[in-house]
Amino acid sequence: MQDNMVEEFNAYRSKMNEKLLEDNNKIIKRIFNLDTNAFTDGALPKRTKELLGLGNSMVLRCDDCVRYHLEACYKLGIPKDEVVEALSVSLLIGGTIVIPHLRRAYEYWEALEKS
Repeated sequence: MQDNMVEEFNAYRSKMNEKLLEDNNKIIKRIFNLDTNAFTDGALPKRTKELLGLGNSMVLRCDDCVRYHLEACYKLGIPKDEVVEALSVSLLIGGTIVIPHLRRAYEYWEALEKS
């Protein structure tokens, strides 16, 4: 496992988001804004929304999204057992094709714990 996996992911994500947004494309900017606002407290608390985002990302097999939501869960103080339970539901819904993404999710959670 890379010792700086979390830092590398966040640096790359930030750099590329800046590049995407600097073109000032209205649609891209609106999608980014919608994404940001969707994960704020509302009828559902942010922690629930992040677990939903994690589960959906796992089923859609988007490793970048899984990492993003794992980190959000970690920063919100959601304990590992709750995250693992959410991931287990995703595995059930997504099927065995999700297993490689589950492995990478565990690896990233371990990197978050070390950072």
